Amino acid sequence: MVFSTTMRRLGAAVAALALIGGVSACAESQRDPGGSTSGDGGSGGTFIFAGSSNPATLDPAMASDGESFRVARNIFEGLVSVKPGTIELEPLLATEWESSEDGKDHSFTLREGVKFHDGTEFNAEAVCTNFERWYNWEGLNQSENLSYYYGKLFRGFKTGDKSADALYKNCEATDPTHVTIHLNAPFASFVQAMTLPAFSMASPTALEKYQADNTQGTADDPRFSEYATAHPTGTGPFTFESWERDQQVTLNRNEDYWGDKAKVDKAIIKIISDAKARTQELQAGNIHGYDLVAPADVQPLKDAGFQIQNRPAFNILYLGMNQYNEKLKDPKVRQAIAYAIDKDAVVKQSLPEGSQVATQFMPDMVNGYNPDVTTYEHDVEKAKALLKEAGQENLELKFAYPTGVSRPYMPTPEDTFTSIKAQLEAVGIKVTPVAAQWSPDYLDMIQGDNGEDKHDIHLLGWTGDYNDPDNFVGVFFGGKSKEWGFDNPELFKALNDARQLPTAEEQKAEYEKINAQIADYVPGVPIAHPAPSLAFGKDVKGYTASPVQDEVWNNVTVQ
Repeated sequence: MVFSTTMRRLGAAVAALALIGGVSACAESQRDPGGSTSGDGGSGGTFIFAGSSNPATLDPAMASDGESFRVARNIFEGLVSVKPGTIELEPLLATEWESSEDGKDHSFTLREGVKFHDGTEFNAEAVCTNFERWYNWEGLNQSENLSYYYGKLFRGFKTGDKSADALYKNCEATDPTHVTIHLNAPFASFVQAMTLPAFSMASPTALEKYQADNTQGTADDPRFSEYATAHPTGTGPFTFESWERDQQVTLNRNEDYWGDKAKVDKAIIKIISDAKARTQELQAGNIHGYDLVAPADVQPLKDAGFQIQNRPAFNILYLGMNQYNEKLKDPKVRQAIAYAIDKDAVVKQSLPEGSQVATQFMPDMVNGYNPDVTTYEHDVEKAKALLKEAGQENLELKFAYPTGVSRPYMPTPEDTFTSIKAQLEAVGIKVTPVAAQWSPDYLDMIQGDNGEDKHDIHLLGWTGDYNDPDNFVGVFFGGKSKEWGFDNPELFKALNDARQLPTAEEQKAEYEKINAQIADYVPGVPIAHPAPSLAFGKDVKGYTASPVQDEVWNNVTVQ
Protein backbone atom coordinates (compact mmCIF):
# COMPACT_ATOMS: atom_id res chain seq x y z
CA MET A 1 0.00 0.00 0.00
CA VAL A 2 1.27 3.49 -0.77
CA PHE A 3 0.37 6.81 0.78
CA SER A 4 -0.49 10.11 -0.92
CA THR A 5 1.01 13.35 0.27
CA THR A 6 -2.18 14.99 1.46
CA MET A 7 -5.57 13.76 2.48
CA ARG A 8 -7.34 16.27 0.25
CA ARG A 9 -5.56 15.22 -2.92
CA LEU A 10 -5.90 11.52 -2.18
CA GLY A 11 -9.51 11.79 -1.11
CA ALA A 12 -10.31 13.34 -4.47
CA ALA A 13 -8.32 10.71 -6.27
CA VAL A 14 -10.05 7.88 -4.47
CA ALA A 15 -13.49 9.32 -5.13
CA ALA A 16 -12.70 9.72 -8.80
CA LEU A 17 -11.24 6.24 -9.06
CA ALA A 18 -13.92 4.35 -7.20
CA LEU A 19 -14.20 0.83 -8.56
CA ILE A 20 -11.44 1.03 -11.11
CA GLY A 21 -10.62 -2.17 -12.91
CA GLY A 22 -11.44 -2.71 -16.56
CA VAL A 23 -10.84 -6.07 -18.22
CA SER A 24 -7.44 -5.23 -19.65
CA ALA A 25 -4.43 -2.97 -19.14
CA CYS A 26 -1.10 -2.38 -20.82
CA ALA A 27 0.56 0.63 -19.14
CA GLU A 28 3.96 -0.06 -17.62
CA SER A 29 4.41 -0.18 -13.87
CA GLN A 30 5.95 2.77 -12.06
CA ARG A 31 8.50 0.28 -10.77
CA ASP A 32 9.59 -0.55 -14.33
CA PRO A 33 13.14 0.60 -15.15
CA GLY A 34 11.97 1.92 -18.51
CA GLY A 35 10.74 5.10 -16.85
CA SER A 36 13.34 5.22 -14.10
CA THR A 37 15.81 7.97 -13.36
CA SER A 38 17.31 6.05 -10.44
CA GLY A 39 17.48 2.44 -11.52
CA ASP A 40 20.98 1.98 -10.12
CA GLY A 41 20.04 2.57 -6.49
CA GLY A 42 20.27 5.81 -4.61
CA SER A 43 21.42 7.70 -1.57
CA GLY A 44 22.27 4.71 0.62
CA GLY A 45 21.84 4.54 4.36
CA THR A 46 19.13 2.82 6.35
CA PHE A 47 15.44 3.64 6.55
CA ILE A 48 14.00 2.75 9.97
CA PHE A 49 10.24 2.50 10.32
CA ALA A 50 8.40 1.54 13.52
CA GLY A 51 5.67 -1.07 13.34
CA SER A 52 3.15 -1.52 16.13
CA SER A 53 3.52 -5.29 16.53
CA ASN A 54 5.32 -8.35 15.27
CA PRO A 55 4.32 -9.63 11.86
CA ALA A 56 2.13 -12.68 12.30
CA THR A 57 4.31 -14.41 9.69
CA LEU A 58 6.63 -13.55 6.82
CA ASP A 59 4.75 -15.87 4.45
CA PRO A 60 2.10 -13.48 3.09
CA ALA A 61 -0.10 -16.32 1.84
CA MET A 62 -0.76 -17.18 5.49
CA ALA A 63 -1.19 -13.60 6.73
CA SER A 64 -4.14 -11.28 7.13
CA ASP A 65 -2.62 -8.50 9.26
CA GLY A 66 -1.12 -5.17 8.25
CA GLU A 67 2.22 -5.67 9.96
CA SER A 68 2.87 -8.88 8.02
CA PHE A 69 1.80 -7.19 4.80
CA ARG A 70 3.99 -4.14 5.50
CA VAL A 71 7.04 -6.41 5.28
CA ALA A 72 5.62 -8.53 2.46
CA ARG A 73 5.00 -5.54 0.16
CA ASN A 74 8.76 -4.94 0.06
CA ILE A 75 9.92 -8.56 -0.33
CA PHE A 76 7.18 -9.95 -2.56
CA GLU A 77 5.22 -8.82 -5.60
CA GLY A 78 1.97 -9.90 -7.19
CA LEU A 79 0.78 -9.97 -10.76
CA VAL A 80 -0.73 -6.49 -10.48
CA SER A 81 -0.51 -3.53 -8.10
CA VAL A 82 -1.99 -0.06 -7.64
CA LYS A 83 -0.49 3.25 -8.67
CA PRO A 84 1.12 5.03 -5.71
CA GLY A 85 -1.40 7.13 -3.80
CA THR A 86 -4.45 5.71 -5.58
CA ILE A 87 -6.57 2.61 -5.93
CA GLU A 88 -6.02 2.47 -9.69
CA LEU A 89 -4.68 -0.80 -11.07
CA GLU A 90 -1.26 -0.92 -12.67
CA PRO A 91 0.97 -3.73 -13.98
CA LEU A 92 3.56 -5.39 -11.80
CA LEU A 93 4.77 -8.91 -12.57
CA ALA A 94 2.15 -9.01 -15.31
CA THR A 95 2.33 -6.35 -18.02
CA GLU A 96 -1.09 -7.02 -19.56
CA TRP A 97 -4.22 -8.93 -18.64
CA GLU A 98 -7.59 -9.80 -20.07
CA SER A 99 -10.71 -11.35 -18.55
CA SER A 100 -13.34 -13.34 -20.41
CA GLU A 101 -16.84 -11.92 -20.75
CA ASP A 102 -18.23 -14.51 -18.34
CA GLY A 103 -15.64 -13.59 -15.69
CA LYS A 104 -14.29 -17.15 -15.39
CA ASP A 105 -10.98 -16.94 -17.27
CA HIS A 106 -8.24 -14.41 -16.56
CA SER A 107 -5.14 -14.31 -18.78
CA PHE A 108 -1.89 -12.52 -17.97
CA THR A 109 1.17 -11.61 -20.02
CA LEU A 110 4.16 -11.82 -17.68
CA ARG A 111 7.15 -9.55 -17.39
CA GLU A 112 10.32 -11.06 -18.83
CA GLY A 113 13.73 -11.15 -17.19
CA VAL A 114 12.46 -11.25 -13.58
CA LYS A 115 14.09 -13.53 -11.02
CA PHE A 116 13.23 -14.43 -7.47
CA HIS A 117 15.76 -13.51 -4.80
CA ASP A 118 17.24 -17.03 -4.91
CA GLY A 119 17.84 -16.85 -8.66
CA THR A 120 14.78 -18.89 -9.67
CA GLU A 121 13.18 -17.65 -12.89
CA PHE A 122 9.79 -15.99 -12.61
CA ASN A 123 7.56 -17.42 -15.33
CA ALA A 124 4.14 -18.93 -15.98
CA GLU A 125 5.06 -22.19 -14.27
CA ALA A 126 5.98 -20.27 -11.13
CA VAL A 127 2.58 -18.56 -11.17
CA CYS A 128 0.84 -21.93 -11.45
CA THR A 129 2.96 -23.36 -8.64
CA ASN A 130 1.71 -20.62 -6.32
CA PHE A 131 -1.95 -21.05 -7.28
CA GLU A 132 -1.72 -24.82 -6.96
CA ARG A 133 -0.02 -24.45 -3.57
CA TRP A 134 -2.94 -22.46 -2.17
CA TYR A 135 -5.56 -24.71 -3.75
CA ASN A 136 -3.96 -27.90 -2.43
CA TRP A 137 -3.61 -26.83 1.20
CA GLU A 138 -4.94 -29.44 3.60
CA GLY A 139 -5.76 -29.78 7.28
CA LEU A 140 -4.42 -26.98 9.45
CA ASN A 141 -3.52 -24.90 6.41
CA GLN A 142 -7.21 -24.55 5.59
CA SER A 143 -7.94 -22.89 8.93
CA GLU A 144 -9.45 -19.44 8.66
CA ASN A 145 -6.75 -17.89 10.82
CA LEU A 146 -4.05 -19.19 8.44
CA SER A 147 -5.35 -19.10 4.87
CA TYR A 148 -7.79 -16.26 5.58
CA TYR A 149 -7.74 -14.48 2.24
CA TYR A 150 -7.59 -17.54 0.01
CA GLY A 151 -10.43 -19.16 1.94
CA LYS A 152 -12.59 -16.05 1.83
CA LEU A 153 -12.08 -15.18 -1.83
CA PHE A 154 -11.68 -18.63 -3.37
CA ARG A 155 -14.30 -20.24 -1.10
CA GLY A 156 -12.78 -23.69 -0.88
CA PHE A 157 -9.81 -25.98 -1.46
CA LYS A 158 -9.20 -29.14 -3.47
CA THR A 159 -10.15 -31.23 -0.44
CA GLY A 160 -12.23 -30.62 2.64
CA ASP A 161 -15.83 -29.81 3.43
CA LYS A 162 -15.91 -26.78 1.10
CA SER A 163 -14.26 -28.41 -1.91
CA ALA A 164 -17.53 -28.32 -3.88
CA ASP A 165 -17.58 -24.52 -3.50
CA ALA A 166 -13.99 -23.98 -4.64
CA LEU A 167 -13.77 -21.07 -7.08
CA TYR A 168 -10.34 -22.01 -8.46
CA LYS A 169 -10.38 -24.59 -11.26
CA ASN A 170 -6.86 -24.72 -12.68
CA CYS A 171 -3.89 -22.75 -13.94
CA GLU A 172 -2.72 -23.02 -17.54
CA ALA A 173 0.85 -22.02 -18.47
CA THR A 174 0.65 -21.77 -22.25
CA ASP A 175 4.28 -20.59 -22.53
CA PRO A 176 6.81 -18.96 -20.14
CA THR A 177 5.23 -15.50 -20.42
CA HIS A 178 1.52 -16.34 -20.70
CA VAL A 179 -0.70 -17.83 -18.02
CA THR A 180 -4.47 -18.20 -17.63
CA ILE A 181 -6.33 -18.78 -14.37
CA HIS A 182 -9.55 -20.71 -14.93
CA LEU A 183 -12.35 -20.37 -12.37
CA ASN A 184 -15.45 -22.46 -11.75
CA ALA A 185 -17.63 -19.35 -11.42
CA PRO A 186 -17.40 -15.66 -12.34
CA PHE A 187 -15.43 -13.29 -10.11
CA ALA A 188 -15.72 -9.72 -11.44
CA SER A 189 -12.98 -8.37 -9.18
CA PHE A 190 -10.47 -11.21 -9.64
CA VAL A 191 -7.77 -8.96 -11.10
CA GLN A 192 -8.24 -6.34 -8.37
CA ALA A 193 -7.94 -9.10 -5.77
CA MET A 194 -4.52 -10.02 -7.17
CA THR A 195 -3.15 -6.78 -5.67
CA LEU A 196 -3.41 -8.43 -2.23
CA PRO A 197 -0.08 -9.45 -0.64
CA ALA A 198 -1.69 -12.80 0.20
CA PHE A 199 -1.52 -13.58 -3.53
CA SER A 200 2.09 -12.56 -3.98
CA MET A 201 4.38 -14.77 -6.04
CA ALA A 202 6.85 -16.85 -3.98
CA SER A 203 9.84 -18.74 -5.30
CA PRO A 204 8.82 -22.36 -6.00
CA THR A 205 12.39 -23.41 -5.19
CA ALA A 206 12.32 -21.80 -1.75
CA LEU A 207 8.82 -23.10 -0.96
CA GLU A 208 10.00 -26.63 -1.55
CA LYS A 209 13.50 -26.33 -0.09
CA TYR A 210 12.32 -24.84 3.21
CA GLN A 211 9.12 -26.91 3.42
CA ALA A 212 6.74 -23.98 3.59
CA ASP A 213 3.71 -26.24 4.00
CA ASN A 214 5.28 -29.09 5.98
CA THR A 215 5.92 -28.07 9.55
CA GLN A 216 7.22 -31.40 10.81
CA GLY A 217 10.52 -30.73 12.51
CA THR A 218 10.23 -26.94 12.16
CA ALA A 219 7.07 -25.69 13.89
CA ASP A 220 3.60 -26.79 14.91
CA ASP A 221 2.16 -23.78 13.11
CA PRO A 222 3.08 -23.27 9.42
CA ARG A 223 3.16 -19.52 10.00
CA PHE A 224 6.38 -20.19 11.90
CA SER A 225 7.95 -22.71 9.55
CA GLU A 226 11.56 -22.32 8.44
CA TYR A 227 10.35 -20.70 5.22
CA ALA A 228 7.97 -18.30 6.96
CA THR A 229 10.48 -17.09 9.55
CA ALA A 230 13.86 -17.24 7.84
CA HIS A 231 13.56 -17.65 4.05
CA PRO A 232 10.68 -15.60 2.56
CA THR A 233 11.66 -15.33 -1.09
CA GLY A 234 9.96 -13.03 -3.56
CA THR A 235 10.87 -10.73 -6.45
CA GLY A 236 10.58 -7.37 -4.67
CA PRO A 237 13.01 -4.46 -4.22
CA PHE A 238 14.22 -5.75 -0.83
CA THR A 239 15.55 -9.13 0.24
CA PHE A 240 15.14 -10.65 3.68
CA GLU A 241 18.05 -10.54 6.12
CA SER A 242 16.66 -11.36 9.56
CA TRP A 243 13.69 -11.32 11.91
CA GLU A 244 14.46 -10.76 15.56
CA ARG A 245 11.09 -11.44 17.14
CA ASP A 246 9.79 -8.56 19.29
CA GLN A 247 12.73 -6.46 18.06
CA GLN A 248 12.93 -5.88 14.31
CA VAL A 249 12.82 -7.17 10.75
CA THR A 250 15.84 -6.24 8.60
CA LEU A 251 15.73 -6.05 4.81
CA ASN A 252 18.50 -5.41 2.26
CA ARG A 253 18.36 -3.69 -1.09
CA ASN A 254 17.85 -6.19 -3.93
CA GLU A 255 20.78 -5.39 -6.21
CA ASP A 256 19.26 -7.52 -8.97
CA TYR A 257 15.79 -5.98 -8.84
CA TRP A 258 14.10 -5.71 -12.23
CA GLY A 259 12.70 -2.23 -11.56
CA ASP A 260 13.81 0.88 -9.68
CA LYS A 261 16.37 -0.33 -7.17
CA ALA A 262 15.90 0.86 -3.61
CA LYS A 263 17.67 4.12 -2.83
CA VAL A 264 18.55 3.01 0.70
CA ASP A 265 20.87 0.10 1.47
CA LYS A 266 18.69 -1.32 4.23
CA ALA A 267 15.17 -1.02 5.60
CA ILE A 268 14.42 -1.91 9.20
CA ILE A 269 10.99 -2.37 10.71
CA LYS A 270 11.37 -1.95 14.46
CA ILE A 271 8.70 -3.44 16.69
CA ILE A 272 7.47 -0.76 19.11
CA SER A 273 4.05 -1.64 20.47
CA ASP A 274 3.58 1.43 22.67
CA ALA A 275 2.32 4.45 20.74
CA LYS A 276 3.99 6.96 23.05
CA ALA A 277 7.30 5.12 22.70
CA ARG A 278 7.05 5.36 18.90
CA THR A 279 6.57 9.11 19.19
CA GLN A 280 9.53 9.45 21.53
CA GLU A 281 11.76 7.39 19.25
CA LEU A 282 10.89 9.65 16.30
CA GLN A 283 11.57 12.76 18.36
CA ALA A 284 14.90 11.33 19.47
CA GLY A 285 15.90 10.57 15.89
CA ASN A 286 16.10 6.81 16.46
CA ILE A 287 13.50 6.05 13.77
CA HIS A 288 12.55 7.84 10.58
CA GLY A 289 8.81 7.26 10.65
CA TYR A 290 5.89 5.35 12.10
CA ASP A 291 2.28 4.53 11.48
CA LEU A 292 -0.83 4.95 13.64
CA VAL A 293 0.03 8.24 15.27
CA ALA A 294 -2.01 8.76 18.43
CA PRO A 295 -4.58 11.53 17.86
CA ALA A 296 -3.15 13.67 20.67
CA ASP A 297 0.35 13.55 19.13
CA VAL A 298 -0.46 14.88 15.66
CA GLN A 299 -0.40 18.62 16.33
CA PRO A 300 2.63 18.59 18.68
CA LEU A 301 4.61 16.71 16.04
CA LYS A 302 3.56 19.20 13.37
CA ASP A 303 4.55 22.08 15.62
CA ALA A 304 7.98 20.49 16.08
CA GLY A 305 8.52 20.32 12.32
CA PHE A 306 7.81 16.64 11.73
CA GLN A 307 5.91 15.55 8.63
CA ILE A 308 2.37 14.19 9.00
CA GLN A 309 0.62 12.26 6.24
CA ASN A 310 -3.06 11.37 6.58
CA ARG A 311 -4.79 8.45 4.92
CA PRO A 312 -8.40 8.61 3.83
CA ALA A 313 -10.65 6.39 5.93
CA PHE A 314 -10.81 3.35 3.68
CA ASN A 315 -11.62 1.09 6.63
CA ILE A 316 -14.17 0.04 9.25
CA LEU A 317 -14.01 -0.43 13.02
CA TYR A 318 -16.77 -2.65 14.39
CA LEU A 319 -18.07 -4.44 17.45
CA GLY A 320 -18.50 -8.09 16.51
CA MET A 321 -21.04 -10.39 18.13
CA ASN A 322 -20.41 -14.11 18.54
CA GLN A 323 -23.65 -16.00 17.95
CA TYR A 324 -22.17 -19.17 19.38
CA ASN A 325 -23.59 -17.52 22.49
CA GLU A 326 -27.26 -18.52 22.39
CA LYS A 327 -28.36 -15.21 23.90
CA LEU A 328 -26.84 -13.31 20.99
CA LYS A 329 -28.90 -15.31 18.51
CA ASP A 330 -31.88 -13.22 19.63
CA PRO A 331 -32.06 -10.19 17.28
CA LYS A 332 -33.58 -8.09 20.08
CA VAL A 333 -30.42 -8.58 22.12
CA ARG A 334 -28.22 -7.59 19.20
CA GLN A 335 -30.41 -4.55 18.51
CA ALA A 336 -30.22 -3.57 22.17
CA ILE A 337 -26.43 -3.61 22.01
CA ALA A 338 -26.55 -1.47 18.88
CA TYR A 339 -28.81 1.10 20.56
CA ALA A 340 -26.56 1.13 23.64
CA ILE A 341 -23.54 2.40 21.74
CA ASP A 342 -22.94 6.13 21.34
CA LYS A 343 -20.72 6.13 18.25
CA ASP A 344 -20.09 9.87 18.38
CA ALA A 345 -18.73 9.50 21.90
CA VAL A 346 -16.51 6.57 20.88
CA VAL A 347 -15.06 8.65 18.04
CA LYS A 348 -14.49 11.66 20.28
CA GLN A 349 -12.96 9.65 23.12
CA SER A 350 -10.71 7.21 21.25
CA LEU A 351 -10.30 7.91 17.53
CA PRO A 352 -8.34 10.45 15.44
CA GLU A 353 -9.69 13.76 14.25
CA GLY A 354 -11.44 13.31 10.93
CA SER A 355 -12.88 9.88 11.78
CA GLN A 356 -16.42 9.34 10.56
CA VAL A 357 -19.27 7.52 12.31
CA ALA A 358 -20.24 4.37 10.41
CA THR A 359 -23.71 3.13 9.49
CA GLN A 360 -22.59 0.00 7.60
CA PHE A 361 -19.59 -2.27 7.12
CA MET A 362 -17.98 -0.30 4.28
CA PRO A 363 -16.97 3.34 3.67
CA ASP A 364 -19.14 5.51 1.45
CA MET A 365 -16.64 5.53 -1.46
CA VAL A 366 -17.20 1.82 -2.12
CA ASN A 367 -19.63 0.69 -4.80
CA GLY A 368 -22.90 -0.47 -3.22
CA TYR A 369 -22.84 1.81 -0.19
CA ASN A 370 -26.43 2.48 0.88
CA PRO A 371 -27.24 5.82 2.55
CA ASP A 372 -30.68 4.57 3.58
CA VAL A 373 -29.91 1.54 5.76
CA THR A 374 -31.53 1.11 9.16
CA THR A 375 -29.52 2.96 11.79
CA TYR A 376 -29.50 2.52 15.55
CA GLU A 377 -29.14 5.93 17.14
CA HIS A 378 -27.93 5.97 20.74
CA ASP A 379 -30.99 5.32 22.92
CA VAL A 380 -30.44 3.97 26.43
CA GLU A 381 -34.11 3.45 27.21
CA LYS A 382 -34.78 1.62 23.96
CA ALA A 383 -31.82 -0.65 24.63
CA LYS A 384 -33.12 -1.45 28.11
CA ALA A 385 -36.62 -2.13 26.77
CA LEU A 386 -35.34 -4.55 24.14
CA LEU A 387 -33.27 -6.43 26.73
CA LYS A 388 -36.38 -6.71 28.90
CA GLU A 389 -38.47 -8.00 25.99
CA ALA A 390 -35.81 -10.62 25.35
CA GLY A 391 -35.73 -11.60 29.01
CA GLN A 392 -32.10 -10.52 29.27
CA GLU A 393 -32.20 -7.68 31.81
CA ASN A 394 -29.23 -9.33 33.53
CA LEU A 395 -27.21 -10.05 30.41
CA GLU A 396 -23.53 -10.81 31.00
CA LEU A 397 -21.03 -10.67 28.15
CA LYS A 398 -17.33 -11.45 27.78
CA PHE A 399 -15.90 -8.47 25.86
CA ALA A 400 -12.61 -9.18 24.03
CA TYR A 401 -10.15 -6.52 22.93
CA PRO A 402 -6.49 -6.57 21.84
CA THR A 403 -3.51 -5.23 23.77
CA GLY A 404 -0.04 -4.20 22.72
CA VAL A 405 -1.12 -3.07 19.26
CA SER A 406 -2.42 -0.16 17.21
CA ARG A 407 -4.37 -0.76 14.03
CA PRO A 408 -5.36 1.82 11.37
CA TYR A 409 -9.01 1.29 12.30
CA MET A 410 -8.29 1.09 16.04
CA PRO A 411 -5.25 3.17 17.09
CA THR A 412 -5.94 2.87 20.83
CA PRO A 413 -7.90 -0.37 21.46
CA GLU A 414 -7.93 0.01 25.24
CA ASP A 415 -9.52 3.46 24.97
CA THR A 416 -12.15 2.20 22.52
CA PHE A 417 -12.91 -0.76 24.78
CA THR A 418 -13.26 1.50 27.82
CA SER A 419 -15.66 3.82 26.02
CA ILE A 420 -17.95 1.04 24.76
CA LYS A 421 -17.79 -0.92 28.02
CA ALA A 422 -19.15 2.07 29.93
CA GLN A 423 -21.99 2.46 27.42
CA LEU A 424 -22.99 -1.20 27.67
CA GLU A 425 -22.95 -1.06 31.46
CA ALA A 426 -25.19 2.01 31.31
CA VAL A 427 -28.00 -0.14 29.87
CA GLY A 428 -27.52 -2.89 32.45
CA ILE A 429 -25.16 -5.27 30.64
CA LYS A 430 -22.46 -6.75 32.85
CA VAL A 431 -19.14 -6.77 31.02
CA THR A 432 -16.23 -9.10 31.69
CA PRO A 433 -13.04 -7.88 29.98
CA VAL A 434 -11.06 -10.40 27.93
CA ALA A 435 -7.72 -8.88 26.93
CA ALA A 436 -5.20 -10.66 24.70
CA GLN A 437 -2.02 -9.87 22.81
CA TRP A 438 -2.79 -9.11 19.18
CA SER A 439 -0.72 -11.78 17.47
CA PRO A 440 -1.24 -14.65 17.60
CA ASP A 441 -3.46 -14.81 20.72
CA TYR A 442 -6.18 -12.31 19.88
CA LEU A 443 -6.56 -13.17 16.21
CA ASP A 444 -6.57 -16.88 17.03
CA MET A 445 -9.27 -16.35 19.65
CA ILE A 446 -11.51 -14.34 17.30
CA GLN A 447 -10.91 -16.16 14.01
CA GLY A 448 -9.50 -19.53 15.10
CA ASP A 449 -11.03 -22.93 15.69
CA ASN A 450 -11.17 -22.90 19.49
CA GLY A 451 -12.21 -19.40 20.49
CA GLU A 452 -16.00 -19.72 20.48
CA ASP A 453 -16.45 -19.91 24.26
CA LYS A 454 -13.80 -17.32 25.13
CA HIS A 455 -15.61 -14.19 23.98
CA ASP A 456 -19.14 -12.97 23.29
CA ILE A 457 -18.40 -9.59 21.73
CA HIS A 458 -15.15 -8.24 20.37
CA LEU A 459 -13.44 -5.28 18.74
CA LEU A 460 -12.02 -5.75 15.28
CA GLY A 461 -11.88 -3.95 11.99
CA TRP A 462 -10.66 -3.96 8.44
CA THR A 463 -8.73 -1.77 6.06
CA GLY A 464 -9.92 -2.28 2.50
CA ASP A 465 -7.47 -4.09 0.25
CA TYR A 466 -8.98 -2.95 -3.03
CA ASN A 467 -12.09 -1.06 -4.04
CA ASP A 468 -14.73 -3.75 -4.21
CA PRO A 469 -17.78 -4.31 -1.96
CA ASP A 470 -17.00 -8.01 -1.71
CA ASN A 471 -13.69 -7.09 -0.06
CA PHE A 472 -15.71 -5.63 2.81
CA VAL A 473 -19.08 -7.32 3.33
CA GLY A 474 -18.14 -10.43 1.36
CA VAL A 475 -15.10 -11.02 3.55
CA PHE A 476 -17.12 -10.55 6.73
CA PHE A 477 -20.39 -12.26 5.87
CA GLY A 478 -19.86 -14.38 2.77
CA GLY A 479 -20.27 -17.68 4.61
CA LYS A 480 -20.17 -19.36 8.00
CA SER A 481 -17.36 -17.94 10.08
CA LYS A 482 -15.69 -18.66 13.41
CA GLU A 483 -15.75 -14.96 14.14
CA TRP A 484 -19.52 -14.46 13.87
CA GLY A 485 -20.95 -17.92 14.56
CA PHE A 486 -24.19 -17.51 12.61
CA ASP A 487 -25.79 -19.31 9.69
CA ASN A 488 -27.78 -17.02 7.39
CA PRO A 489 -28.25 -18.82 4.05
CA GLU A 490 -30.24 -15.94 2.58
CA LEU A 491 -27.43 -13.46 3.22
CA PHE A 492 -24.74 -15.90 2.08
CA LYS A 493 -26.60 -16.52 -1.18
CA ALA A 494 -27.17 -12.81 -1.83
CA LEU A 495 -23.46 -12.10 -1.38
CA ASN A 496 -22.43 -15.02 -3.55
CA ASP A 497 -24.83 -14.02 -6.31
CA ALA A 498 -23.74 -10.36 -6.23
CA ARG A 499 -20.10 -11.34 -6.30
CA GLN A 500 -20.61 -13.25 -9.55
CA LEU A 501 -22.27 -10.42 -11.47
CA PRO A 502 -19.99 -9.45 -14.37
CA THR A 503 -19.97 -5.63 -13.98
CA ALA A 504 -19.77 -3.07 -11.20
CA GLU A 505 -22.91 -1.38 -12.52
CA GLU A 506 -24.93 -4.55 -12.07
CA GLN A 507 -23.42 -5.12 -8.64
CA LYS A 508 -24.28 -1.68 -7.26
CA ALA A 509 -28.03 -2.18 -6.70
CA GLU A 510 -27.52 -5.67 -5.30
CA TYR A 511 -24.93 -4.57 -2.76
CA GLU A 512 -27.18 -1.71 -1.68
CA LYS A 513 -29.86 -4.30 -0.89
CA ILE A 514 -27.29 -6.45 0.91
CA ASN A 515 -26.13 -3.54 3.08
CA ALA A 516 -29.75 -2.94 4.07
CA GLN A 517 -30.15 -6.65 4.83
CA ILE A 518 -27.03 -6.67 7.03
CA ALA A 519 -28.15 -3.57 8.91
CA ASP A 520 -31.51 -5.21 9.71
CA TYR A 521 -29.87 -8.48 10.75
CA VAL A 522 -27.34 -6.73 13.07
CA PRO A 523 -24.53 -9.31 13.14
CA GLY A 524 -22.40 -6.62 14.74
CA VAL A 525 -22.22 -2.88 15.12
CA PRO A 526 -20.23 -0.78 12.61
CA ILE A 527 -18.66 1.92 14.77
CA ALA A 528 -16.53 4.26 12.66
CA HIS A 529 -14.20 4.86 9.75
CA PRO A 530 -11.05 6.18 11.49
CA ALA A 531 -8.59 8.45 9.67
CA PRO A 532 -5.06 7.14 10.36
CA SER A 533 -1.96 9.34 10.43
CA LEU A 534 1.71 8.65 9.77
CA ALA A 535 4.63 10.72 11.05
CA PHE A 536 8.09 11.16 9.50
CA GLY A 537 11.30 12.97 10.25
CA LYS A 538 12.19 16.12 8.32
CA ASP A 539 14.80 14.27 6.25
CA VAL A 540 12.53 11.57 4.80
CA LYS A 541 11.58 11.90 1.13
CA GLY A 542 9.70 9.71 -1.33
CA TYR A 543 7.21 8.01 1.02
CA THR A 544 3.77 7.99 -0.61
CA ALA A 545 0.73 7.18 1.53
CA SER A 546 -1.94 4.83 0.19
CA PRO A 547 -5.65 4.35 0.89
CA VAL A 548 -5.04 0.59 0.89
CA GLN A 549 -1.70 0.73 2.74
CA ASP A 550 0.27 -0.40 -0.30
CA GLU A 551 3.64 1.10 0.63
CA VAL A 552 6.75 0.02 -1.26
CA TRP A 553 9.93 1.69 -0.07
CA ASN A 554 12.23 1.60 -3.07
CA ASN A 555 11.84 5.36 -3.64
CA VAL A 556 12.33 6.38 0.00
CA THR A 557 15.45 8.39 0.88
CA VAL A 558 16.84 9.65 4.18
CA GLN A 559 19.41 12.42 4.42
